[in-house]
Amino acid sequence: MTHVLLVEDDERLSQLIVSYLQNQGFKLTRLANGEKLLATVKHTPPDIVVLDVMLPGDNGFTLCRTIRPYYSGPLLFMTAKGDDFDQVMGLEIGADDYLIKPVEPRVLLARINALLRRANHKIASSQSPAKLVFGQLIIDRNARSALLNGRDVQLTSHEFDMLWKLAENASTLVERSVLYDELIGREYDGLDRSADVRISRLRKKLEDNPLHPYRIKTIWGKGFFFVADAWND
Repeated sequence: MTHVLLVEDDERLSQLIVSYLQNQGFKLTRLANGEKLLATVKHTPPDIVVLDVMLPGDNGFTLCRTIRPYYSGPLLFMTAKGDDFDQVMGLEIGADDYLIKPVEPRVLLARINALLRRANHKIASSQSPAKLVFGQLIIDRNARSALLNGRDVQLTSHEFDMLWKLAENASTLVERSVLYDELIGREYDGLDRSADVRISRLRKKLEDNPLHPYRIKTIWGKGFFFVADAWND
C-alpha cells in the first residue's frame, strides 16, 4: 500500500482526508504537528508527505528544511495563503507542489497521484545510466548529480529534474506546457510561477547571469532554451 504521511492540525480536515484516501487504498499516518515528523520519516519512510504550512510549533517551511536531508520523496504543501511569497518559498526549500485551501479531496488525490507517477518515473529512469556533458558541465542522471568546473552543484530533486529535461533537449525550445505536464504535474494556467522559480534557482547555482542569462534562456510566452555551447568558460 502507498503510504501517505499527513501533517495537519485541523481535526475535521484531517479526518476528511484520511477517510477519503483510505477508501482509495492508501495507508495513512497522521500527525497533528511536527514534533514527531523527523522520527516518523526516519523510522517509517512514507511514499509521499502532505504537509500543512501553518502548524502549532514549527511551521511547514521549517519542517520541510528539517526532513529534506533524510527524505527525498515527493512533498506536497497545503497552505491557506495564496500569495506568491508562500508559493515561491515552498518550492525553493524543497516542496514538489502546493495546494491552496480549502482542499477538495479529489483534487488532493489527483496531485498525490501525479507526484507519485513522477517519483516512479525518476526511479525507472535512474536505472539506466546516462550522462550529459557540455564543456565544464557534467550531468549524471544515474547519480542525479551535476558538476560545474569540477564542483558539485547542490540541486534539489525538482531542480535536477528541470535541468535534465532542459539539457536532454539542448538547443531546442522546451515549452512551458511540457514542463508543467511532465515535471510539475498540472496544466500551465498562464499565471503559475513554479517553473520560473526552479529556473531562477538553477541559474544561480549554475553561475548564469540572472539579469542577462546566457546559459538557460527564457523565450517569453513559449518556454526555456538550454544553450549547449555556453558551458566552456
